[in-house]
Amino acid sequence: MTVKTMTVKEIAKKVINKEELFILDVRNEDDFADWKIEGDKFEYLNKPYFDLIDGIDSIKDQIPTDRDVVVVCAKGGSSEFVAEQLVEAGFDNVYSLEGGMKAWSEHLEPVKIADLNDGGELYQFVRLGKGCLSYMVISDGEAALIDAVRMTDVFIDFAEEKEATIKHVFDTHLHADHISGGREIAEKTGAIYWLPPKDASEVQFNYRPLEDGEDVQIGSSKISVQALYSPGHTIGSTSFIVDDHYLMSGDILFIDSIGRPDLAGKAEDWVSDLRETLYKRYKALSEDLVVLPAHYMTNHELYEDGSVAKKLGELYKENHGLNVDDEDEFRQMVTVNLPPQPNAYQEIRQTNMGKISPESEKKREMEIGPNRCAVK
Repeated sequence: MTVKTMTVKEIAKKVINKEELFILDVRNEDDFADWKIEGDKFEYLNKPYFDLIDGIDSIKDQIPTDRDVVVVCAKGGSSEFVAEQLVEAGFDNVYSLEGGMKAWSEHLEPVKIADLNDGGELYQFVRLGKGCLSYMVISDGEAALIDAVRMTDVFIDFAEEKEATIKHVFDTHLHADHISGGREIAEKTGAIYWLPPKDASEVQFNYRPLEDGEDVQIGSSKISVQALYSPGHTIGSTSFIVDDHYLMSGDILFIDSIGRPDLAGKAEDWVSDLRETLYKRYKALSEDLVVLPAHYMTNHELYEDGSVAKKLGELYKENHGLNVDDEDEFRQMVTVNLPPQPNAYQEIRQTNMGKISPESEKKREMEIGPNRCAVK
């Protein structure tokens, strides 16, 4: 029997468009509790696959018939088996998620943020399954990438579609929650790979040091990517001001939260840096800058087109992390009762330093789970 499938791109559209969907997740309970496909109008039933091997009678009364139902597992095999049983039981609205949560974790949804000077363009790549955000600046046939994730072909193919050559690749910091695609993209395209030197002291490959105040020009129209040293999440964290209008804040400032300072074991040491960046360095910038972070926490931060952005002045009014006057209270907030650290974050850091080189499947396993770079 052929079971209908639903792709992660179709799921992504439902998330962005806030459509209804019923998800039958057949992973074990712990995995479901830790990480699932999030949608504002999604409903869920978690029933482990092993409870359904002998039949689906126990859940038939809980499966709706008035909307689409997608069965989800880790990689797509178990969901197809369960979906087949439901179809045999008379449900004609059931799909299996193609590739499962593995595919969901890796899907990138490109969203155009703005037209820049002299025909330039700015794109945001939304990784809905991990809450990661990457960026591409295009100008006069040249492209620059900021905080690219490991699905490198997506960025390379997109640049080719736009008839642009990737000339520069930037990382705002040494990532601990996901594997950077920066070095691989630079190797494939010949682009310059820029890293903040204070985060790169242990890396095992060549890179271009990105110093505070460095201004990299993209294309003949010279769209500016200017570095702003902004430590706190890591000792080397560096933001970028793009085209004088956009603040790429990395993992320092998000729409509804702020960055955590503990992913290299330095929470107590880096709290002062974090506060200095948020309450002084950023405060000195124009309130009209549009903040484009490297992550988001929940889907309510997505605009109708799927983008994540907000003016800096609005964040100073609305983001609690920017409005804690008492320094001791701020220190307590960002060092005590933090959320769990990202899965395999130490291995991810070592990978991003070039100290270890895991196979592709291992990299996928290392990244399983939600984004956990924020303090709210």
